[in-house]
Amino acid sequence: MIATICRRAHFNAAHRLHNPSWSDEKNREVFGKCNSPYFHGHNFELEVRVRGEVDPNTGFVIDLGELGGIIKEQVEERFDHKNLNVDCPEFENLLPSTEHLAKVIYDILKPVIGDRKLHITLFETAKNGAEYGDW
Repeated sequence: MIATICRRAHFNAAHRLHNPSWSDEKNREVFGKCNSPYFHGHNFELEVRVRGEVDPNTGFVIDLGELGGIIKEQVEERFDHKNLNVDCPEFENLLPSTEHLAKVIYDILKPVIGDRKLHITLFETAKNGAEYGDW
């Protein structure tokens, strides 16, 4: 039997969308208020979906408590109350857009999830989000 489980998490982080190869004018034109030199923050809502074979002995794709611990240690503690541009080496040479952050989170969690499928949904606001994953 194949099933998908979902675990939600939350973290707060700041970032600035700024392409250093562009002029300040072009950055302001493309990124608007998200280009503020003083950064801006989001209350990110994360959904991690894991799809795979249900273990007949436990009834689990993966233990949700275990998954919650992985997300807390690998994602929340890494990004919560951080400035993505300044504090996180993952964004040293990568624009910290929500799309890129979803992919970075996927890349962090995928080795831990193993051969199961993984899908990340990340909302930066109630209206705006990004998805990245195996399906």
